[in-house]
Amino acid sequence: MNLYKRLKLKASDYEAYKNFKFLNRVKNISHPVIDFPSKSDYHFKHSGNAGDIIYSIPAIKAIAKQANIHLHLNLGRKGIYGKNPHPLGDKMLNEKMVEMLKPLLLKQSKFSIVDIYTNQQLDADLDKFREYPLILNRGNIARWYFLAFAINYPLHQPWLIAEPDTSLGDSIVVARSQRYHAPGIDYSFLQQYPRVHFIGVKDEFEEIKQDVPNIQYLPVKDFLQMASYIAGCKLFIGNQSFPFSIAEGLKVNRLLEYYFQSPNVSVEGENGFDFCFQPHFEKLVRERFAFNV
Repeated sequence: MNLYKRLKLKASDYEAYKNFKFLNRVKNISHPVIDFPSKSDYHFKHSGNAGDIIYSIPAIKAIAKQANIHLHLNLGRKGIYGKNPHPLGDKMLNEKMVEMLKPLLLKQSKFSIVDIYTNQQLDADLDKFREYPLILNRGNIARWYFLAFAINYPLHQPWLIAEPDTSLGDSIVVARSQRYHAPGIDYSFLQQYPRVHFIGVKDEFEEIKQDVPNIQYLPVKDFLQMASYIAGCKLFIGNQSFPFSIAEGLKVNRLLEYYFQSPNVSVEGENGFDFCFQPHFEKLVRERFAFNV
């Protein structure tokens, strides 16, 4: 279709024009292998953010089934984060992040190797979904992989494991990145709760401490320890950032701060609620903190 016809279609039938653009992009994609035979080992590559990697675990399990899992993490892919700061600057993944992720990933059933990608032979390149004309700021991150590889997995069930840190059994644990803040949401009411802890980077902690002066910082040596804190707390509250992917995989008692401009994180299954209005937030904290998990 030439430029004139495209402009005419756009003016006369915008929905048809969007469908045309979608199909035009799809026809240039080399689709990945989507038939996965039974075998002893499966090799995967991922270049994305830590949260994207956690959300890919259901797809990895669906593809590998009972096979041993080798996950090769590719460093240095550019990330686009807008005006708000990101801990990795303009990168999605670096060597330090891989080292933080490895203990948690190797704790998962069938994960036998987690290393840096150096052109290993692959069975599935988990970055493939980025080639498709999907709108990645909405939907459900975990399902992006389902669309790329024609698979499914019961997302309402736990798909991550970590030993709970029982010392936090009467605590609220909060994680709030500097991105994806729902407008009008105020955490200051949490200061009425006696034990409130924060996990995340120090700049994020200093920011929330302005609103919740009694909040305590929980440093972590790696993301397995972070998962243990989340698994062991009485209530976890997070926005659309990496720690919430852990809470979602564990299916702990959890609240998600839902950001209406980029709704690509979903709460699936029991013990999970989302909010984007202040009265609902305060009600859910009151009820879920009292809830006997």
